[in-house]
Amino acid sequence: MKVFRSIILFILILSVSESLCQSTEKVEKADQSTEKVDKADQSTEKVEMADVLRQDGKIYTVVFGLVVILTAMIILLIRVDRKVFRLEKEMKKDK
Repeated sequence: MKVFRSIILFILILSVSESLCQSTEKVEKADQSTEKVDKADQSTEKVEMADVLRQDGKIYTVVFGLVVILTAMIILLIRVDRKVFRLEKEMKKDK
């Protein structure tokens, strides 16, 4: 079971990092081609990165990665809670 989790985690990290690297390269190329902008226009550049992710379909990879990570964390918390509850129950029986 631990091997399965490790493999899934490795694949997830690999896919998310690959998609982020590709989108980062595109954003860097776009930054090099544009002129310097003042601080008021910098806020729109952040939105451009999100637009690039949406146009390339990479935003779905990021969202999928976040959903998988959050789901895994919730499942882990539920399992730990059940184990703690079981241990507390056993300790009460021993007294």
